[in-house]
Amino acid sequence: MIALSLQSVTKRYGDFLAVDHLSLDVPAGTITGLLGPNGAGKTTTIRMILNIIAPDEGRITLFDRPLDDRVKDRTGYLPEERGLYARMKVGELLRFFASIKGAEGPEADARIDGWLERMGLSDWKGHRVDALSKGMQQKVQFIATVAHDPDLIVLDEPFTGLDPVNTDVLKDILFDLRSRGKTILLSTHLMDHAERLCDGICLINRGQNVLSGRLPEIKQAHSDLAVRRTIVVEPSLNDIFLKTVKGSGQ
Repeated sequence: MIALSLQSVTKRYGDFLAVDHLSLDVPAGTITGLLGPNGAGKTTTIRMILNIIAPDEGRITLFDRPLDDRVKDRTGYLPEERGLYARMKVGELLRFFASIKGAEGPEADARIDGWLERMGLSDWKGHRVDALSKGMQQKVQFIATVAHDPDLIVLDEPFTGLDPVNTDVLKDILFDLRSRGKTILLSTHLMDHAERLCDGICLINRGQNVLSGRLPEIKQAHSDLAVRRTIVVEPSLNDIFLKTVKGSGQ
């Protein structure tokens, strides 16, 4: 099943072509990396997926339905630029964000408490957000992203501000969410994270999909980049990224 489909999506800002007839299918229950250099069109693509802005051409569907408010409630979004209300208490903030997506009452409260415990933040539920460290605020932002139990989770640089221990915690959580059938679209500049986490990738350059597919198949297709020592070391995603971006005119 395809969770998210972009069909020849185009977005212009005046004379600037930000996204150029981009097509992409994201299978349900997978982690897909949305990769590309700065200015490639990733942020614009994410904003169209979230229905923040509309494409000039093309079509986007989520679970075989066009984007509307009912479908949008099935998405969770962690933006690169964080947006927490510093003076609110953590528990109140999370209930507020969940309610915006239609999740309220005892079930939503129990889900929030479960996430706070898993993230090691239960003791901070009654504290104001501005009393938390940057890394703790990042974890609160992630909980706000998933508190309403979305089916599609869009993460833009989710590891920013996390120490190595909490980075590993978040990676385990992403694998757990995938095992529960959630679909994750991960935008990151960290190729090693994408390589370890993603089932497939879409590499965007100059607004176009220049490379996409399942990661093992992409590595096989770029076996010329393999390092040959006593054993053959398969090409890294970073090697493939650099080769593809340079080859597509960056």
